[in-house]
Parts: sequence; C-alpha cells; structure tokens
Amino acid sequence: MLQSTVDEKSGIATVTMNKPPVNSLNLEFLDEINTQLNKLQKDKVRGMILTSGLQKVFCAGLDITEFYNPNSDRLAKFWTALQDTWLSLYMASFPTVAVINGHSPAGGCLFAMSCDYRVMVGPNYTIGLNETKLGIVAPKWFQDTMVAVIGQRKAEVSLTTGKMYTTDEALQIGLVDESLPNADSALKKGTQFLNNFQRISPWAYKMTKDISRQPTVQWLIDNKQKDLDFVIKYMQSPEVQKNLGLYLQSLKK
Repeated sequence: MLQSTVDEKSGIATVTMNKPPVNSLNLEFLDEINTQLNKLQKDKVRGMILTSGLQKVFCAGLDITEFYNPNSDRLAKFWTALQDTWLSLYMASFPTVAVINGHSPAGGCLFAMSCDYRVMVGPNYTIGLNETKLGIVAPKWFQDTMVAVIGQRKAEVSLTTGKMYTTDEALQIGLVDESLPNADSALKKGTQFLNNFQRISPWAYKMTKDISRQPTVQWLIDNKQKDLDFVIKYMQSPEVQKNLGLYLQSLKK
C-alpha cells in the first residue's frame, strides 16, 4: 500500500501512497504510514515527498467504512492511529512536501496541509475539508491545521461550507504553495524546495518548526483521550450513522 525510495545522493525520500481505488485511510494503512514516517526519522533522511501512485486521486481521506456500524475497539484503534500518524507527519524532524497529483478531500487535505510545502497538479483537481457535506464535523485539530495554513476567516468559511477548492483557487488562498501542469514537473518542484535545506542545520530547522507548530499540536497532545472519547460517542450517534449510510449508498449509484 506504501512505496518508499530514498535518493542516496540527496537523502530525499519519496513516499508513494498506492492503495486502490482512492488511497482511503483505514487502520492498517495508517499504521503503515506511521511506521514508515518513524523509520525515515531513524534513518535521518534529509527530506520527504509524499505523493500518490494512483491516477486522479492523491488521497480520498478517511475510510468511511471504519465509522459505519463500527466495532468500538477497532474504532478506538483506528482513531488513535490517525492521531499518532498526524502527529508524526505534522511534527516530522525532516522537511516534507506534498505533491498533490489528484483530488484531495477531507483527510487527504489534512495530510497535505500537514506537510511543510504543497505542490498541486492543475487545473483539474480539488482539495479541501469537506466533512460538513457528508453530515459530519472536522475535529478540532483538523480545523486548527487549516487555520494555521490559511487563517481563521478563510478556514471558517471553508469548513462550514465544506468547500472543495480547484488548484487555482487553492493557490490564491494559500492552501497550496505552487501549481504545476503535471506530476513530473510537480515532483521536480518538490525536490527543488527540499534542496533548499541542504545547507541548513537539521537542528535549526527542527527547532524552528517545533516553535512554529507547537501551538497547533498542543491541544491534541493534551486531549488525546478526550478527543477519542468524543469521536467514539459522536460517530456512533444515530444522526451520524444515518448520514454515513446515505453517503455510502450514494457511492454505489
């Protein structure tokens, strides 16, 4: 489900999500991603590109079937895995670039925003936290991540309306940093960004990043169990289960 290569000369890793049909994030995939992030940290890579091996989809976000008629124990493991994977990616000790070569809704958008830099292939793909359109709510730390990227007002409108942005729109509001016409040029641009850090002390980079990002992660660090308890109760409520059922039925049409 995950392919990882490291350029021995540059020390840059390319991690490619390859879980057909849409790179949906279930428990097993999240565990694999987090394990790989921890391995890259131990291997002291100089940077990482996160991208997709699928056509037209970067990552479709969380696997909705993990929430629909869930087993409580598995749901708890799934949500804990998501929390831990986000913390590993958001606070990675090495520079990270998301090369967004396909649609990136919900959790896919979260993963992209968690990287240091975002290069998106245009013009036909979209990105955003669209949870409200599914009848669910983006957790606080999803919302805080978006606020840190595009600011309070733009994030509030995006979140409440479930807005999915085109590549050009995402570039205009700062949700992505650059737009390229194809995946190859986007990968090259991502590598160019990571090469900026070849002459920067890894320690200075990590300390600066920690100071900048600590306010965003601190709520989850302090409230992991509270967040988990809320999700287990909220996701199993009749209203949410009804909305998820309707959404899954719509996918079959």
